[in-house]
Amino acid sequence: MQNRSLRARSIRAVLLAATLGLSGCASFSDDGGMTVVSEVAGKAIKKDVAFIRTADQAERASGTVARLLSRSLTADLAVQVALLNNKGLQASYNELALAETDLVQDSLPPNPTFSISRIAGDGASEVERQVVGDILGLTTLPFRSDIARDRFRAAQLKAALATLKLAAEVRRAYFRSVAANELVALLTDAKSTAEATAQLATKLGETGSLNKLDQAREQVFYAETSADLATARQAASSTRERLARLMGVWGSDLGFRIPDTLPALPRRPQSLPAIEIDAVTHRLDLQIARIELAALAKAQNLTEATRFVTMLDVAGIDRKTRDPDVQPFRERGLDVTFQIPIFDSGEVRVRQAVETYNLAFNRLTEKAVNVRSEARDAYRSYRSTYDIANHYQREVLPLRRIITEEMQLRYSSMQVDVFALLTEARQRLASLRAAVDAKRAFWLAQSELQAAVNGGANEGDGGSETTTTASAQAGAGDH
Repeated sequence: MQNRSLRARSIRAVLLAATLGLSGCASFSDDGGMTVVSEVAGKAIKKDVAFIRTADQAERASGTVARLLSRSLTADLAVQVALLNNKGLQASYNELALAETDLVQDSLPPNPTFSISRIAGDGASEVERQVVGDILGLTTLPFRSDIARDRFRAAQLKAALATLKLAAEVRRAYFRSVAANELVALLTDAKSTAEATAQLATKLGETGSLNKLDQAREQVFYAETSADLATARQAASSTRERLARLMGVWGSDLGFRIPDTLPALPRRPQSLPAIEIDAVTHRLDLQIARIELAALAKAQNLTEATRFVTMLDVAGIDRKTRDPDVQPFRERGLDVTFQIPIFDSGEVRVRQAVETYNLAFNRLTEKAVNVRSEARDAYRSYRSTYDIANHYQREVLPLRRIITEEMQLRYSSMQVDVFALLTEARQRLASLRAAVDAKRAFWLAQSELQAAVNGGANEGDGGSETTTTASAQAGAGDH
């Protein structure tokens, strides 16, 4: 009787422990885990985010987007529209909400298993009831719950990183689109000048004042400018569509307005002597890697602690027997089930945990080195593009303006002919195109600098494109 009483108390203790384990369970948050995302977006890019899950939230977001689109968009306004309207970003927030369900699930104690069996024959019957509890799962619950919280924290930072990446992509698309508009306007004026020149060359050729070679030179300039304008218009259309996709607009909202010229350069560039420290401290992908490494360390410790015991179930048994030949009797007992590590001693799982941790550690170290390099490179690119764009604004374009004015004065006094004036116009056009490219390169570099510090850096190498294009266009202006 004492043994039976002891077993019954053991079963009740197991069930009580399982009940108490529920008090430490995680619960669903009201915002789906968006607190961290909102804080990161507010600090890094000073923008609002919204996880749209109800019709009222969708209506409020649509109203805000409509008000923003009614104005001429700046880069900041375009980013805000995208953060409220991009469905891909909302899908990232859905993934965060799913990660929260994993957190809640992993923090719950294992459910007990109930079973009832009845055997009858020749007037006798036996009824057996069992309650089976996973003692190992209950014992390791605090450790598994702690790991789950780390992984959920990483999921929150991943959603925040997706937000910063979208913001960076919108800024790039915005500046490319505005630069394309500015180039279209520039080439439109150049085409008008080239057309007038070509018509003049044709008339002079008809009078015999201009030979065939010079006529062809002026006509080919008009033809090339027309082709360049068509290419620029197509580029402007494509970059605008890219911006529209990122902002998630369609239908009547496609009529959004953006400026025709890029913003002026700031008076002086930023000085960031601690750029590497800022990047290592604030980069979200590094924070995610650190959290994942910590979770793997905890998982490795748990694997080593449970190396030899992978299953430990305790069952409380209550059996009633009825037999016409004997008095009915009742039995209570305890059944313990566990695996004997004869063939699998847990070495494989331990090795896997160790190598997984080492892999993550090496990846984190590599990422930290790369982040430092990316930050240095982004700042050097930012400073060099600022210096180049500023050089065009302060030196090249003012000198070109002086040359144009002087050539016009000399043309008015008949010191130079019209073709010398037109040659200078072609050279000025090349300088203006290079200046637009240099200014675009600066604003893109500024966006990359922000992304290199906070997260959302461009995967590809976007710096060489603008430099090469500017150089090619500058060289193409000389005939």
